[in-house]
Amino acid sequence: MPVPDQRDPEITLATLTRWLDGHRPGVRITRLDTPQTSGFSSETLLFDAEWTDPAAAATGRYVARVAPEHYQIFPEPRFEEQYRLMRILDADTDIPVPPIHWYEPTGSVLGAPFFVMERIDGRVPTDMPPYHMDGWVTEVPEAERAAMWWSTLEIMARLHRLDVDALGLGFLDQPHWGAVGLDQRLNYYEHYLGWAYKGPQEVALEALGWLRANRPDEPGAPAALWGDARIGNVIFQDGTPAAVLDWETAMLGAPEEDLAWFLFLDRHHSEGIGAERLPGFPSAEETVARYEQLLGRPMRDMAYYEILSGFKFSVIMARIGQAMIDFGWIDATSDFPHDNNCTQLLARILDGR
Repeated sequence: MPVPDQRDPEITLATLTRWLDGHRPGVRITRLDTPQTSGFSSETLLFDAEWTDPAAAATGRYVARVAPEHYQIFPEPRFEEQYRLMRILDADTDIPVPPIHWYEPTGSVLGAPFFVMERIDGRVPTDMPPYHMDGWVTEVPEAERAAMWWSTLEIMARLHRLDVDALGLGFLDQPHWGAVGLDQRLNYYEHYLGWAYKGPQEVALEALGWLRANRPDEPGAPAALWGDARIGNVIFQDGTPAAVLDWETAMLGAPEEDLAWFLFLDRHHSEGIGAERLPGFPSAEETVARYEQLLGRPMRDMAYYEILSGFKFSVIMARIGQAMIDFGWIDATSDFPHDNNCTQLLARILDGR
């Protein structure tokens, strides 16, 4: 969801040029796009640059991701962890992330920490409007939709098969929230819910109580999880992923958690908003069966992880609702933060358990 952005383009151009000159001497930014609106979780600046290299003139097309400065959707942005993870994935794995070049840890340049990565061409399925309802995904052949789905699933499986210890991904652990996996997740999101919105949360709290009472075991070593696994976080070129984006909620846990989120977000973007699911996208049953083949083991307790996904997304929606109140877009008495498409879908799932 976009929020107003007041960044001055001329000041941004000058400060970013000075900073970039330390990495590319003699640089000139030839194009800079500053958004009129920006996402809650981070700001995105697009720019082209050219500089004189001793060997030859050089150019580059870049994206600067700037940490949230004014309004946060998450209580802990974990921005540096996102940068560290993407650097490792880029350098040491076959997970297709945009090449990461530089990180600025201070707010002295753009008002908040930021990192710079290469810009990747392609198209991303939209959330606003959801891709099942409108946009380019509705116009491509069914075979291309299937390719988008299966290829993203294969990337997710490659991520879950990574050796966490060998790659030094232990920093994704959050022991201050409890033991790795579900203990951390439930404790964190319970805290998040109280921080996000102070009003009633009947459905989310019912889900949390059920999740605590029915928590399954998570056998096996924790995997690196994407955290926001969905086709809406992939840049596609003709049905093939060119880059995987948005690692700010990456964590350690069971692969089932990522797979359930992948399925729940797609269900929300179709059934949850009253839209017909586009033909060509495989069913949830086909997806789980394929993922079992990719990981070489059964997927456990998927009904539990579906409710966990609905609970987590309800917490995020509560925060978005509070932001809409704070920005004056809806009245402070609105029930949107606790009665929305996500909570309604979650309530139906809880009723059917």
